[in-house]
Amino acid sequence: MADKPAEDDAAAPKKKGKGKLIIMIVAPLALLGGGVGAGMYAANAGLLGGGGHTPEKEDHGPKLVPKEEQKRAAAGGEGGEGHGEGGGGGGERPPSGEGGDKYASNYYEMEKEFTSNLSDSMHFVQVGIAVSTPYDDTVIENVKTNDIAVRSAILMTLSDTTEDQVFSSEGKQKMAKRLTAAINAVLKQKEGFGGISNVYFTSFVVQ
Repeated sequence: MADKPAEDDAAAPKKKGKGKLIIMIVAPLALLGGGVGAGMYAANAGLLGGGGHTPEKEDHGPKLVPKEEQKRAAAGGEGGEGHGEGGGGGGERPPSGEGGDKYASNYYEMEKEFTSNLSDSMHFVQVGIAVSTPYDDTVIENVKTNDIAVRSAILMTLSDTTEDQVFSSEGKQKMAKRLTAAINAVLKQKEGFGGISNVYFTSFVVQ
């Protein structure tokens, strides 16, 4: 009976050792779990880079202009003069009609006329040119910025034109389409975007 307390005393350190081992294993797991939880919270709250709420990149490219938006701007906004009771136009809006283009046309007349010899001919052509785009002023500004390159493309296109094309309406329409393609090719090369929808002749002389 005298030996039993000694055995109990020898077993006690073993139990304490197991207790320390369990505490050492549980503590890192608790820290790891807490770190993961904190990381998930920070990500959801947008505190970490690449979180759930990433701001969208703002598009600074040309934008299409609906006709209604252009009309409101020309009339001074929705509450501008000429609309509603007491407006300068008697409170009546003009009929909108049916059909037509969905987007507004933004026009720009190029400075100076273009003069070029015709292909395989003694004649030359002199034309005034205006362009239109359904986009905002960004496209027009691109035309102005690249004026020299655009003018060069127009002159080369005119020099490839034959007499048959300049003496008929159908030929002039084809020439306008070729000029549109030439201008857009320059804008795409320089700015990455064309945007010109039509070319118009403001003057047309063949001599």
